[in-house]
Amino acid sequence: MQSSPLETCTGTEKIQKRGAMRWWMSGWFFFVSLLPVAVSAQTTSLEELDWERDRPPDMEEILSIRERFVYEVRYGFFRLGEIEVELLPDTTVHGQPLQKMRTVIRSGSGIPFLRNRHVRYASTFHFDRDAIYSHRFWRDDLHDNEPMRADIQFDREEMEVRFFERGEPRDTLELVEPASGGDIIFFYARMYAGEERPYALPVFISEDGLGEVRASSSSRTEIREYDAFDEPVATYRSDGVADIDGPFGFTGEFSSWFLTDDRRIPLEAHVKVLFGNLKISLINYEQIGKRKGGGPVSETSPYEEPAVAGSGK
Repeated sequence: MQSSPLETCTGTEKIQKRGAMRWWMSGWFFFVSLLPVAVSAQTTSLEELDWERDRPPDMEEILSIRERFVYEVRYGFFRLGEIEVELLPDTTVHGQPLQKMRTVIRSGSGIPFLRNRHVRYASTFHFDRDAIYSHRFWRDDLHDNEPMRADIQFDREEMEVRFFERGEPRDTLELVEPASGGDIIFFYARMYAGEERPYALPVFISEDGLGEVRASSSSRTEIREYDAFDEPVATYRSDGVADIDGPFGFTGEFSSWFLTDDRRIPLEAHVKVLFGNLKISLINYEQIGKRKGGGPVSETSPYEEPAVAGSGK
């Protein structure tokens, strides 16, 4: 295998390039995986949800319904922005049927020390009953008019994970299953909510190497309130550690809460940073319809998977 351009860099150049890549990957993982246009909060009635199972859902049950989530991000009294997560209709890439999720982050909102940002992420993946497998994860920096700012590709024929930035190759790592780009833990963690058994998921978020997310849940319930629902709800709490280097002094420790319904809806996350915690809370939740049946997509959703970087495909 040929050496990547990163291997031919000087020590300083290598540190700079890896630092840039780590920043954008950790930024995604930090905000979304650990739960995770301003949207007005609307409430969902608990009567609209299902409450029949006494166990967490498996992956097939989680992904059977297309959902849209909107989270508010706060640091103390400051409202930093919003995150919208949506499972899109199934897609086909090079003849292979895949699932697709999209996340849009808008931040800034006039806060002096926070730059206005509008970032769109997309991920394609496949799954079985107990696991989920990334195929590609890419990012568009819309605030800088820079599509395909970064790209991770999972090649299961060569068992490699390839990293690209602005279309240029950055590095290649050995693929370790079940390989994740970080974002799909948003679905994976729901299989363990309310179960007193730990889980660990390997995560590729930078070319520095393989990271891991470890967490465990409690079967005890807590009553908490969210703008997304019309009354207080019972929740399961999970605590864990993400083995990554995150921005703002992120230590890797996090806590998250899930609804006790059949789908274990992700409700809230607290992420430790240098001087306190970021709080990510659900303000809107919507079930759009059956995944395979399609259904409407939000304004920020419709775009196709770009060509594979460096391949001309």
